[in-house]
Amino acid sequence: MLSQIPIKVDKVEKRLLDSEILRAAIIAELDAINLYEQPAATTTNDNVRKVLLEIAKEEKTHVGEFQALLLKEDKEQVEELEKGRKEVEEISKTT
Repeated sequence: MLSQIPIKVDKVEKRLLDSEILRAAIIAELDAINLYEQPAATTTNDNVRKVLLEIAKEEKTHVGEFQALLLKEDKEQVEELEKGRKEVEEISKTT
């Protein structure tokens, strides 16, 4: 992971701090999803798999919660996500 968690608060502009906090939280949740889904894919124990996947699903909800907050805090992020969505649609039409 390339991000610094916890972030160095003194290095972040005050107006950007909440967005940085939310991005760090999203990164942590994405790491957690991988932490649970990867062993779920390899275990032969159905109960272990089910629990791991259920917890991973909860982490995905957390990503959504943090992303919703981030989109309220960072309007540029909203615009860039939309640009990215449109680019993928264009690429997908040609393939």
